Amino acid sequence: MLPFISVAKQWQSKKILLYFLAVRDATRIGNPRCRADSFALVKEFELYAFWRYMRFGVSLSPKEIVMDQSWFEMRDVRNRKLDNGVWIPLRAVNTIDHQGRYGYIGYREEFFGAGSVAVPIQSRNEVNELNWSSIGPHHPHHCDIQEGRYIPSDIYEFGQENISGIHLVLEQHYNSQDVPEWHLHQDFIIVLNLKRENDTWVAPDEGYVEVARLHRTTNGTVFLLEVRADHLKDYLSARSMALYISCYRNRDEIVDDASHIVWTVNPLVEDQNGDRWEGRVTELHEGGDLYGTSMAVMHVSRTDVDFEEEVPNLEFPKDKDVRLQSWVKKHEGRKLYRVQGELWRNEWIEPGDLSVRIRRDTSPPTVFFITDSKGTHESKATLVGATKWLWFRPGVIMSLAHRRGGTLRWYSKDTGAVSCSLDCGVHFGINSIGLVTGFAKDIASLPDWQQKIWAGYNIGPEARVSDELLAAQMRAMPPNTKAPEELLPVVITRLNNITLDRYNFRLFREHADFEKVLTLSHRFRALDQMTLLGFAKDLARLTADSIDAAAIQKVVKPPAGQKWGSLKFLESLVATRTDVKDARSAVGPLFGIYELRHADAHLAGQFDEILKLVSIDRSLSFVFQGYQLLEACVSSLTRIADILEG
Repeated sequence: MLPFISVAKQWQSKKILLYFLAVRDATRIGNPRCRADSFALVKEFELYAFWRYMRFGVSLSPKEIVMDQSWFEMRDVRNRKLDNGVWIPLRAVNTIDHQGRYGYIGYREEFFGAGSVAVPIQSRNEVNELNWSSIGPHHPHHCDIQEGRYIPSDIYEFGQENISGIHLVLEQHYNSQDVPEWHLHQDFIIVLNLKRENDTWVAPDEGYVEVARLHRTTNGTVFLLEVRADHLKDYLSARSMALYISCYRNRDEIVDDASHIVWTVNPLVEDQNGDRWEGRVTELHEGGDLYGTSMAVMHVSRTDVDFEEEVPNLEFPKDKDVRLQSWVKKHEGRKLYRVQGELWRNEWIEPGDLSVRIRRDTSPPTVFFITDSKGTHESKATLVGATKWLWFRPGVIMSLAHRRGGTLRWYSKDTGAVSCSLDCGVHFGINSIGLVTGFAKDIASLPDWQQKIWAGYNIGPEARVSDELLAAQMRAMPPNTKAPEELLPVVITRLNNITLDRYNFRLFREHADFEKVLTLSHRFRALDQMTLLGFAKDLARLTADSIDAAAIQKVVKPPAGQKWGSLKFLESLVATRTDVKDARSAVGPLFGIYELRHADAHLAGQFDEILKLVSIDRSLSFVFQGYQLLEACVSSLTRIADILEG
């Protein structure tokens, strides 16, 4: 225990010790107010806390941990501007932290509130007179009638000239039991084409990105509604408005010793750039009453009440019928201190320079693509009017198609359409070395956020443009070929129908992930050896793992003493319609696919033998290996269907 004792002796001041213990606890929850230079001391305090626990059997309670002066001064908050944030609070009544009971040691609270109004840019000077008392969240929203004139609940009028702003958040009160509800302004929702999902508004046209979100406490009470700054500024720009926000923040604590607060005056007031901060230390009695104060109590009653009268009907009392008692109660309790920092801030959220979403302003190019072997980079400014193609690594298909709202469709063996948002499909083709090629104009015409995804996979030209894509786009002769991705669900359905008609059961049992795995079954799953094996595993889930072996056992049974797997049952079922050799040949690729899921446990020679079962050429790019794997699966299922049907 000596090391811990020596550490403890270094801390002679309880106040310094408790301050750094507060830093330690705040560090553990990732509190941003911790100073970076304090982190090195955390370990020493953990040593002290451990020594105290081992020596005395007790640990430091939250009541012993006090906040330092800088926490109340809020430098961390005062140096940040809402206008620079990614998310902007439109309305807030947020108790960030609450501990203990007011009036007693251990009480601590941090509160943040905000109210806002969007106003015409030309009215900014008049709006600067508004503050927390004018537009804070303690003001309910309701219609108003002024001299017979109806003012809607979303309109806020101010100034002598009745200048109008709008509330982008409307609070609706019901009764004392139902909690209030906050509504995002319908105009904001409609013009940005937002969809509400629970307490989140998403933009389906932008890959379902979150644009606004409502936060609630555990009992359902709303305390914050915030919106993404990019979309808010687009909206404000379209309406030639700016958003005026008035905020209030309070940090409050009750301690038994306030000597760590060294403000020169009490209260200390600082006004700077629209901010007003006040810090004060107030003496209290335990329980919350001001120290050294008293209160006057008056008790007033009537003396002319006849309690025997069944229907009392009393007039306004006369002086002789009134009894008045009064006394003074002096507040008592030990002396405590309330340390408090308060910040009032009024801030403007400026409109964007452009309104790309709503007003369809033309934005300068931000995305560039390599267009030739010299490495020339071009943007939509030149590509929209050009007859060029672009080349991409095959991983772009996974990044696009498997986002929410993404799609992948097939037109032929090597062409299809891919999108990361509905109604924004791009016709693509696969060239001779497995690269994705697309018409430059189609890609450059996409929204910038989609172009950025494509650009992340863009490379210089390598091998020719996809033959099938050129045939469709330039020769106007779409190829008459089929992609195995398109045939896989067709042949699975066909087999189920055949076995249902002939044997009265469906060959493949559907499970919870069946449709999801089916959607993921395409050649672009294979980008390296590990993903190729992952693709084989999913194909095995659709085939071997989904075969209803129990149903097949009613038709064919294994010899005594043998135990068959699902694929052996299928092979035996097929053998009832053809010879054993033909049945084994038809089902063989499915055995190979099943073995590939365990390929990492096989020796190199065994692995090559398995690849032969599914006709995979390892010299080709992985996209083509994925194609061969899928083609082997589809061909095997098709051959099985032909045998069972014939």
